[in-house]
Amino acid sequence: MTERSHVTLGSPVAEVPTVGPARATLLHKLGIDTVRDMLFHLPHRYEDTRAVVSMRELSIGDAQTVKARIVSVTAWLSKERRLLVVQATLAADGATAEAVWFGKDWLPAKLNALKDSQAEVLVSGPVQRGRRGLRFRNPTYEEARDEQRHVGTLAPVYPETRRLTSAMLRTYVARVIHLAEGVVDRLPDEVRTAEGLMSIAETLRQLHVPDDQANATRAKERIAFEEHFLLQLAAERARRRRLSGQGVVIAYDVQVARAFVATLPFKLTDSQRVAAHEVLTDLASTGPMNRLLQGDVGSGKTVVAAMAALMAHRAGAQTAVMAPTEILARQHHATLDRLLTPHGLPPRLLVGSTSARARREVLEGLAAGHDGLAVGTHALIEDDVVLENLGLVVVDEQQRFGVAQRQRLRQKSGLMPNYLAMTATPIPRSLALSLYGDVDRSELREMPPGRRRIETRLVPPEQRAEAYEFTREEIRRGRQAFVICPLIEDSDKLGARSATAEYERLRKDVFPDLRVELLHGRMAALEKEERMGRFVRGEADLVVSTSVVEVGVDVPNATVMIIEGAERFGLAQLHQFRGRVGRAGHQSYCLLFQGGVDDEGSQRLRAVAGNHSGFELAELDLQLRKPGDVVGFRQHGLPEMQATDLLDVALARRARAAAVRWLDEDPELTRHAPLHEAMTGYRGVFDLD
Repeated sequence: MTERSHVTLGSPVAEVPTVGPARATLLHKLGIDTVRDMLFHLPHRYEDTRAVVSMRELSIGDAQTVKARIVSVTAWLSKERRLLVVQATLAADGATAEAVWFGKDWLPAKLNALKDSQAEVLVSGPVQRGRRGLRFRNPTYEEARDEQRHVGTLAPVYPETRRLTSAMLRTYVARVIHLAEGVVDRLPDEVRTAEGLMSIAETLRQLHVPDDQANATRAKERIAFEEHFLLQLAAERARRRRLSGQGVVIAYDVQVARAFVATLPFKLTDSQRVAAHEVLTDLASTGPMNRLLQGDVGSGKTVVAAMAALMAHRAGAQTAVMAPTEILARQHHATLDRLLTPHGLPPRLLVGSTSARARREVLEGLAAGHDGLAVGTHALIEDDVVLENLGLVVVDEQQRFGVAQRQRLRQKSGLMPNYLAMTATPIPRSLALSLYGDVDRSELREMPPGRRRIETRLVPPEQRAEAYEFTREEIRRGRQAFVICPLIEDSDKLGARSATAEYERLRKDVFPDLRVELLHGRMAALEKEERMGRFVRGEADLVVSTSVVEVGVDVPNATVMIIEGAERFGLAQLHQFRGRVGRAGHQSYCLLFQGGVDDEGSQRLRAVAGNHSGFELAELDLQLRKPGDVVGFRQHGLPEMQATDLLDVALARRARAAAVRWLDEDPELTRHAPLHEAMTGYRGVFDLD
C-alpha cells in the first residue's frame, strides 16, 4: 500500500518519513530539495526482475530471480581483506542455493529476521558456481508482498550520489507518489489530447511505478515532448516578437550587389550566392534580421558579411563587426578594407590597443554618422561608443560572447538593428532545430576554388621523430607550423603533454635552430596579441599553443598543424585546429599525435583523418559527446532538460508544430496559466535584441 503523511508538494524533503536532515543533505546534491523535486527526479533506466524462475531452473550466468525462504544465515571475516562475508542458504522447490554479500555489517540481523518469520523473499542477481553448488553474488532481495518495490518488479534506477541508492530513492518516492495528483500540468489539455499524451500525474506514476516497460517509455516521451514544446514555444515567441518589431529596413539593391561581386578577385561559390541572397532579402524586410551564418573555416563568410555591410552603407545605415580577439578583429579589418574601401566604405578599427588619439577620431566619426563601418572587439560595446545610425550588427564566433554583450552592441543607437552571427563551428541541424528555433540559418558547405584539402595523418609514438623532420623540411621551405597541446602545464594525473613543457623541449632539444614561440590562455591579453603577432608576421617559425588558436587565427604561411594528445579533443575542435592551416593555396598538413589511445579514441581520430566536412564531423561529435561540450549549450541558459534528447529531430519537429499551432490560437498565452508561468524559465534564452 502507498504510505501517506502530512507532507505536501512544497514540503522540504527532510519532512518525508525516514528521510530526515542527514539524508536531505544528500538529496540536495541531486538537486532534490522539495517533494516536488523528488517526483521530478526521473529514472534513467529500469531493472526488470519480474521473471521468477524455479530454484531448480537456475543456471550459471546472467542475473536471475527466485522466490525462496532463508533457512540459515552465517557471517565471518575474510582472512585476506578482513571484510565481513554474509552468507544465506535459500530453499525452494526442494532445492537450495547460496547467497553471499560482502562488507554489509547490518545485513545479518535483517536476514535472520526474515528467516525467523519464515517469510518468502525474492532474490535477484548473477549466479555463479560456489563450493557447495550455485551461488548468488551480492544479490538484491526483498520480502515477497502483493506489491513489490525493488525485486520482482520493474524497478526504476535513478541518478544517485554516494550513500544514496536507488533503493532508498524508491522508498522515499513511494511515500509521496500520491501527491502526483496535485502537480499542475504545464501542457494544455488540447495539446495533450492532440498528441495522445498522458496527464502529468499519470506520467509521474508510470515513471516511478510503471505498469510495464511500454508505459514507462510513453511516460518518458511525455516529459521529453513537454520539454521540447516549451523550448520551441519560447523560440517561436521570440521570433514573432522580433518580426513584429520595427527594424532598420535596408533595401536590396541588385545593382550594388552585382557591382560588388564584379570587383572580387574570385568567383563566389553557389553557397555564398544563396547565403548572400538570404541575408540581403532579410535586410529588406520590415522585421529585424536574426540570422546565423555558419560554415567551415575558409568557406567565405566574411565576403557575405561585406556585401551586407555595403548594402547597409548605400541605404544610409552603419555596420558594426565584433570579433572575440584583437587578432581576429584586425584580420577582419584587413579583409574588409580590401573588399570595401574600393566601394567607398573604409572600415574603422576599434580595439583595446587603439591609441587615445585614434580612438577619439573613430568615436567622433561613428557618433556623427560619417563612418559607416566599425570593426572591433569588446571595445565596441564600451559606454562612450555611439553609433548614430546602426543598421547591421555582425558578430563573429558569437558563442564566445555572452548574451548581455551582444545585446549591448545591438542597443548602441537606440534602433532595432539587423543581426548576423557568424561561426566556423558548424552546428548540427538536429541541435540547431532545438537551440536556434528563433534564428534563420544559412550554411556555406562549399570551399572557394583553389582551396586544397588538408592532408591529415595519424602519428603513432614511434613515428614522432619522422614527423618532426617533416615539419623541419616545411619550415626550411619558408613555411610555418603550429603545435597544439591540451594543457598549459604538466599534470601527473592526466599524463598529457603541456604547452609549457613542450615549448621548452622543442626549443632546446628538437628545434634549437628555429624561432619558437609559446602561447596560452593564462597570458595577459596584450602579451598573447604580441606573441601571435610575431608569428603572423613571420618573425617566428613555430608556435606552441593551447586551444586559444582554435578560432580566427589566420596565418597564410602556416602549412603544418601538429596536435599533441589529439584524442583529448572533440572532433569539431580538431577540425577547427586543422582549419588554421592551408589558407593560402599551399599544400598543408595536420598531424594527429596519438597519446594513450583506446579503441574509441582511435576510431574518433580516424574519423577526423578521413572526413573533411565540418558539418558531418559536428554531427558525429554530438553523438559522442554532450551537446553543451560541442556548441556552448549551457550558454543558452536553458532550464535543465531531464528527458529530452536534443538529437531527436522528429520529436523536435512535432513539438515545434504543436507550439506554432498553440501560439496561432493563443499568442499571449492567456488560456493556460501554468504554461505562461513555465515560460519565465526561458526568459533571456532567445532574446538577443
